[in-house]
Amino acid sequence: MKIFGKTRIIVLIASIILLQSCTQAAEGSNPAPPPPQLPVYTVITSPATVYQEFPTALEGKNNVEIRSQVDGYLDKIYVEEGAYVRAGQPLFKIDSRSYGEQMNMASANLQVANANIQKAKVEVDRLEPLVAAKVVSEVQLRTAKANYAAAVAAASQARASVGNAKINVGFTTITAPVSGYIGRIPYKKGSLISRTDPNPLTLLSDISEIYAYFSLSELDFIAFQNKYPGATLNEKLKNMPMVDLVIADNSTYPEKGRMSIVDGQFDKTTGAISVRAVFPNPNGALRTGNTGRVRMPQLFDKTLVIPQESTYEIQDKTYVYVVGKDKKVTGKPVTISGKTDNYYFISDGLSKGDKIVFTGIGVLKDGVAIQPKAISSDSLLKARPL
Repeated sequence: MKIFGKTRIIVLIASIILLQSCTQAAEGSNPAPPPPQLPVYTVITSPATVYQEFPTALEGKNNVEIRSQVDGYLDKIYVEEGAYVRAGQPLFKIDSRSYGEQMNMASANLQVANANIQKAKVEVDRLEPLVAAKVVSEVQLRTAKANYAAAVAAASQARASVGNAKINVGFTTITAPVSGYIGRIPYKKGSLISRTDPNPLTLLSDISEIYAYFSLSELDFIAFQNKYPGATLNEKLKNMPMVDLVIADNSTYPEKGRMSIVDGQFDKTTGAISVRAVFPNPNGALRTGNTGRVRMPQLFDKTLVIPQESTYEIQDKTYVYVVGKDKKVTGKPVTISGKTDNYYFISDGLSKGDKIVFTGIGVLKDGVAIQPKAISSDSLLKARPL
């Protein structure tokens, strides 16, 4: 019985030793994987320029509705749609025959009025010596003088009618009030034109300068006021750098624009204030009705620069993985103050010299150790400039 019990103990000990040997052998055949080797970027500071873009609608310097100031049939059209005209150039002609006859009548009435003045003057001259000689009563002389004054007044009225008739005749020829481009002409020769027509004869656009209108939010406007030196708003505008215009095909218009404020107060509905940028348009490349984006520069003397691919987002917040001295990574939120096509500019969350994971962040989580592989910040900026 005792021998059998000892045998059981020996077998049990041998089994335990065999199990431990197998476990150690298994552990020895599957060693723990080494930490992943990932590129690490050292945060630097650099001067940079970033841009804010605002959608805009373009208008010419002057957009004038050309309307007739007299009624009549459209007799002549001197210009073509889209043509460039200079100030004072004839555009349209309204049939002037009836207005010419009105002027002739007014002129005839003026001649009659002038003749009545002469007749009244003769009567006054005739009566004055007779009254002095007491041949006739003074009442007759006063009546003659009153008739003379009435004749003078009637002549003045007739002269005004002639002037008005001349103006109407002049209005039958419609000229360009400013230089610019002719818009669509909805009326044709022979159309009956009225001063009360809802549609103008055409729209004349002076596009020697183009106004790009857009809106600034209250926060953007406050930032603008704090950003540029100057005691007044006009001084701040003078110290603001010139702006760019990105047109519909995403190309940049070659001329630079200057900023100016249009509205004196914020719109209560939108909470925004209207501003405009003025662009020279010497070749007429831009027209009223074009759209685009005003690109406003923002200059940074020194700002923290990180690649965009080094970031990830969680619940609308941007994070980077910072590499600690123990080579373990920690997710850290950052605040973005601007960006280019490839880089973010950081205003909070990082410091110069911090090391962050450049790429491969999709496989990381807090506390994971990595094997850092440094990349040159200067080489990266040379390959992909700001």
